[in-house]
Amino acid sequence: MNEEPKHANKTTILLSINAAAILVAGVLISSAIWLNGGIEFRAVGERSDIVEDEMGELALLESVSDSDAKEIAYATGNDDYISTSSHEFDSSAVPSGELWNEKNIAIYATPDTDICIGGGLSGLGEMYWQTSNPEVISGFYDSARTWLGFNSETCRYPVIKGYGTTTITAGTYDGKRKDSIAITVMEPPADQWKYEVLTLVNKVRIKNNLERLDWGVTCESAADLRAKESMTLYAHTRPNGSSWSTACPAPGSGGVSGENLAIGNAAVSPATVVALWMGSDSHRRNILNPDYTNLSVGFVFDPKSEYKTYWSQFFSTY
Repeated sequence: MNEEPKHANKTTILLSINAAAILVAGVLISSAIWLNGGIEFRAVGERSDIVEDEMGELALLESVSDSDAKEIAYATGNDDYISTSSHEFDSSAVPSGELWNEKNIAIYATPDTDICIGGGLSGLGEMYWQTSNPEVISGFYDSARTWLGFNSETCRYPVIKGYGTTTITAGTYDGKRKDSIAITVMEPPADQWKYEVLTLVNKVRIKNNLERLDWGVTCESAADLRAKESMTLYAHTRPNGSSWSTACPAPGSGGVSGENLAIGNAAVSPATVVALWMGSDSHRRNILNPDYTNLSVGFVFDPKSEYKTYWSQFFSTY
């Protein structure tokens, strides 16, 4: 058996894409993301702007199973690993006739939280949901993202269109409960989130008796570039036709590098994108590769673009 030279150049290519299975550079890769589009509004009475959702698109998601979620939570030491959100709704008892204890909340535009009624309310039946500013939140899917830990009986997934503030009014059709809440949609903290991905990856590596990765200064700009390039071409081939590795090539002395990519609404926060990668054997191998010493992370969020959320990981030994 031949052993590779110590300084041989080696690259590893991995990504997740919205398809049942595709062949990329000779590697069969399973679906891990879905699209937030192609769904029309339906009228549920004059007061409603709930989005029609037959769960057809949601069923395409092959994200993180319950067993994988538990394993990831253990590996990271974070019990809320999958259901992280920019806001946790007040779970104390809601006054009679109302739906929320809060009057104002803020969420990220990715979005990394669903809008949930408070106080553990349940059994309310079908509700109507209104938004005062469709340029910020245009409506809601008539469901919640249960795979991210949200309860479909009490939460709704918002269709976010931009930054700003809108007033959400919701109520039950029997008239027993009605309430409003102001929601401010913020730009996600890109730089902070990139370093949080490194932190989560290192927690996983430590649990697996591997060395921590350092922030990859050498390939930092390359990771950002690759996230941006995935907006144009979601592949390990760059838009100019060259290999992804040319964004940060190994030095003349050689080195090892690898790439993970993720786009779409299954990767709405550092926790969920790492969970997505860890739920895939091939991506997990990159994260747990003992050869790597550095990790650079790229992140782009553009609410006007097709997939909205774009991530890259660039692993290297240089």
